[in-house]
Amino acid sequence: MRHFSSLDDLVACVGQDVALSDWVLVDQARIQAFADATGDQQWIHVDEARAREGPFGATIAHGFLTLSLLPCFLDRALSLAGSGMGVNVGLNRVRFVSPVPAGSRLRGHLHLLAAEPLGGGAWQLIWRCTVEREGADKPACVAEAVVRRYP
Repeated sequence: MRHFSSLDDLVACVGQDVALSDWVLVDQARIQAFADATGDQQWIHVDEARAREGPFGATIAHGFLTLSLLPCFLDRALSLAGSGMGVNVGLNRVRFVSPVPAGSRLRGHLHLLAAEPLGGGAWQLIWRCTVEREGADKPACVAEAVVRRYP
């Protein structure tokens, strides 16, 4: 985990790789919980027997499950003193590059692309988040996350 004493210290890292999160397990229980929460019960995610015969040889995580882990990766990779709140504003670019089989471990590689002051000490940050899958040659997902941080 990388520690920053202020938003200004973090903003000084624009254009840099800033942090790498801990690994997060994406097991079948997490995939099923996501399917239940979203109503996306596609067999490739929840039917283990059928998925073994499918194109990936196992169930795979929903792309949006992978994407939904971005706040977790940011939280596990960065410690920011003097920031009272962060808000997800949206996404600029998202690509699901490779599947995430059940039982995979993922982590976020965080690169700060841009920072814009909003006034009152708040900043809008644009992060390139590369979601890496342990042991894989390609990332699972690459996304630009737009986040606002408030003092």
